[in-house]
Amino acid sequence: MVCHTGRVNDGRLVDPALQEGDREVDLALRPRTLEEYPGQQHVRENLAVLLDAARARNEPPDHVLLYGPPGLGKTTLAHIIAHELGRRIALTSGPAIVRPGDLAALLSRLGAGDVLFIDEVHRLPRPAEEVLYGAMEDFRVEVVVGQGMGANAVTLRLPRFTLVGATTRYALLSGPLRDRFGAVYRLDFYSEEELQAVLRRSCRLLDVRADEDALVELARRARGTPRVANRLLRRVRDYAQVRAGGVVTLAVTRDALAQLDVDELGLDRTDRAYLRALVETLDGGPAGIETLAAVLSEEPDTLIDVNESYLMRCGFVVRTPRGRAATQRAYEHLGAPWRAAQPGLFDQDDA
Repeated sequence: MVCHTGRVNDGRLVDPALQEGDREVDLALRPRTLEEYPGQQHVRENLAVLLDAARARNEPPDHVLLYGPPGLGKTTLAHIIAHELGRRIALTSGPAIVRPGDLAALLSRLGAGDVLFIDEVHRLPRPAEEVLYGAMEDFRVEVVVGQGMGANAVTLRLPRFTLVGATTRYALLSGPLRDRFGAVYRLDFYSEEELQAVLRRSCRLLDVRADEDALVELARRARGTPRVANRLLRRVRDYAQVRAGGVVTLAVTRDALAQLDVDELGLDRTDRAYLRALVETLDGGPAGIETLAAVLSEEPDTLIDVNESYLMRCGFVVRTPRGRAATQRAYEHLGAPWRAAQPGLFDQDDA
């Protein structure tokens, strides 16, 4: 069975707090053009048409929304859009924008045709989001100058720009914001063949000697996610350099992944902790996400975005009207005796 998402520090495959060295390598591995970008053929083809048409009209393309699980290349695509247009890119994220003035200041520094990338755009504060409406539609923002009775609203005209928004939680976007994006693309998990192509390219750029069957094994355990594939490649490269003369073979790969606690399905330590909490502590469920988060001392959003999407793809967890429940496959994976599900438990998903 092949399963596919993403968290390798403290047992996580996709760690939001990358070490500086890993961040630099990630930037070096990032494709710069649509031609170099692997996978996501449907998105690439549609983006190519959008950008070609915009260049032909000599105007910025429509605002673009990219959504899907973490680690699939949303930030990379934003950089590619700016590179293909020959424009600058400004980067920020929803949580980084605290006040409407923060967003207004960022928008005022954009040049004609520039690209503004907002990661986690669903986490924009509502006042800042309302400022963004006018910027996206009419290319203007209203700034309040002064305080109290002497305050005045000043309209600031903006050059035409392209906003690229990225989110892992499409359903949490407000309708008005979602409707202002002219191009909306979903990024899907990669196939093993596409991940092998990603790994071959990374091996060339990193000057890593790797056997083909080792790359097949890495792709199989990479959860359908290029970021995970590249992270595992770097850790296996380190292991090979220290323990095996620098050559990444199948045996070396398996030994390195075992040391990293990444099992044959790509589950890491935190995934197995989630399953054990659900199966052993909570008797297989159903259990609410807040309860699971409390048991694991984790944030609910982390469990939803990082662990659950993968475990559900593997068929280990289902969401029911009464909460999360473990399937028979999860019990088998943990080697625990199966507790039969209650009648009607899996009849429908919860919201």
